[in-house]
Amino acid sequence: MNPEPRKFARVLFDEFHSESWSISAERAREMQPENPANSSYQRAAEMLAVRDFSVSRNIAQPLEGAALAAADVLVLAHPCDPRWERTTAHSSPALSSREIADVLAFVWAGGGLLVITEYEHDKYGDNLNELLAPCGLRVENGTAFDRGACVHDNAEWLLGEAGEGTPLAHGVESACFFRAGWCAVDAPGEIAWRTSAGACPPGAGLIAVSRLGAGRVAVVMDSVLFGDERIGEGGHAQLWLNVVHWLAAPAFHASESVPADGRGVSPLPAQWRDLKSAINRLRARQSANGSVTAEHRMECALLVDAVLAQLAELRPQFPHQAEYFDALPGDFRAWLAGGFGRPDFGASLAAFHPERERCDGREHLVVFPMYTPNASGDTRFEALLMRTPWPVWLAALERGAYRNAKFAPGHLLDFTAGYASECAVLFPETVALAARPSNHFATIFCDREAARLQRCVQRAAEVTGLTLFPELECWLGARPLIEETMALWDLIHDASHSLGELPFDPFMIRQRAPFWMYGLEELRVDLRSYEEAARLAAEGFPFGRYVTWAIVLDRVFRFPITGPRVRNYDALGGQLLFAYLHQHDAVVWRDNRLAIRWDAVPAGIRGLREEITALYKFGADCSRLTFWITAHDLIARYVPPHVGSKWKAGARQFDDEGEVKKWLSLVQDDEFPLGTFHVNLQRRMQ
Repeated sequence: MNPEPRKFARVLFDEFHSESWSISAERAREMQPENPANSSYQRAAEMLAVRDFSVSRNIAQPLEGAALAAADVLVLAHPCDPRWERTTAHSSPALSSREIADVLAFVWAGGGLLVITEYEHDKYGDNLNELLAPCGLRVENGTAFDRGACVHDNAEWLLGEAGEGTPLAHGVESACFFRAGWCAVDAPGEIAWRTSAGACPPGAGLIAVSRLGAGRVAVVMDSVLFGDERIGEGGHAQLWLNVVHWLAAPAFHASESVPADGRGVSPLPAQWRDLKSAINRLRARQSANGSVTAEHRMECALLVDAVLAQLAELRPQFPHQAEYFDALPGDFRAWLAGGFGRPDFGASLAAFHPERERCDGREHLVVFPMYTPNASGDTRFEALLMRTPWPVWLAALERGAYRNAKFAPGHLLDFTAGYASECAVLFPETVALAARPSNHFATIFCDREAARLQRCVQRAAEVTGLTLFPELECWLGARPLIEETMALWDLIHDASHSLGELPFDPFMIRQRAPFWMYGLEELRVDLRSYEEAARLAAEGFPFGRYVTWAIVLDRVFRFPITGPRVRNYDALGGQLLFAYLHQHDAVVWRDNRLAIRWDAVPAGIRGLREEITALYKFGADCSRLTFWITAHDLIARYVPPHVGSKWKAGARQFDDEGEVKKWLSLVQDDEFPLGTFHVNLQRRMQ
């Protein structure tokens, strides 16, 4: 089993106020030796613990400031006078006035409060209604029954109905409430699950929710629903996860990016500011090929001296980069001695090895002349400070199923002007050299990828009306969680290029193929990454599901509308995925609202992947040109080509397999234009 990713929210189960349920199997056996499961929430707690939650019990102190400081979500699991049920303690089920004030303050500040109670509420001796009153929630005294919507002909085992649009219904096929009471709501409270119209009372609240300040509150009117005996039935487990994630969303949104070992990020070295300034001035004097004209050479010579002096001062702070710091002065002096022509930093590139220092929180300094980020052909100097994210769980996966000695993820701490952009990569291929680069590392800046995804998807969800189910809301609001997701996605993605039918060069730099072939290759490996991540999740590593969401949302929303339309292969991959899922009803665009049928997405991913796999297998048996044509036809089945396309079926007039350059010149810059959905999305996003 892989080590667990770090936790992002803390759930505290109170067992100090005579609750009827314990998350301790031992305590549950003490309470009910004949049937411990009837007093146990252990399974419910374990479902949280294997995800992004740390789980603890409060057994020894009042629910005041000190106890609540250790929680993001507080659970009161049916406080009850011991006269009626066997309970966790023999203290009063009622909260003191101080406790009520502190719990409400906890919620106001962004905490989550889950109150679980039972039928015939008044006899239990709690004062939950006093606690819930400011939230517009009120527990009524009685027992709900339904002779029509029930199970086993037991009118007190009634089936709940989800309120329209409630996020607490996500993935829940049914929920049976076993002898439940009901609750009433006033603003700002809302009923999330209710009794049917034929129940007594009809349409009454079985689960109600409210918001108070920055926090959230939920009331559940049946405790057996999530107990060990029943949580595995129907959709109870998913409903439990929905409720707790919905309550925990503010905690996820407040999470901060820190190394997995808990250390804070080091402050930027003072000398870094001077180095950054000198590099920015130097790059401003460079011509497009990285050289410097005669009138600027004296100034640039002084700037090189300043850069070398600043590097010497910074060197002690980067002892793990000693070889690199040794090589940099030689490359700079060679550039100066050569009259400031096109720079060649091959020696320092060969000595730059972030892939050898994959230690969580390790910081690296980077200075190279590079192709200006975002596909420009200009070569200019850049300086970067980056930090390596390498949590234990990611290292374990890399050592096991996804071996990749070159994989070196990063976070950008600071950078020069060329990286004041959307660029999220650092590759040897981007460094100015006289010879072919040594391909020994690949850095994806996961923080940049995460920021782009978060910004774009949140806005796109808003303008398309996409409902974010509770766990998705938590994930999408937690930048650090998205950053770690991107690192895992990139690890699986990189490993996928060399696998499967007709594997391509991962960077495809020398393929000289039509841009849609690059788009298909990137999509091919992401479809494999989706299924690998889904497999990880199914095998007991729930974090993998985040990668599946990231792939779908980033490709459906961000990829198609990002960047220019000139041979944008990433955009095309996103267009194809959206079109395939849309035409197979996994993505639904109707009534001016977008819905993703998450249960149907895996089949859609699998279907498209099978089509691309068949194409690649055919590619091994045919010529390059035939392969490219067949690939064009596959895409065109879902994404219509440009009306003026010379490559589409019926317009092709190819008569020479050897003249591929001639046929490549016929490719439209925007060979597959955006569809109406993405055109409108782009307009509304702007």
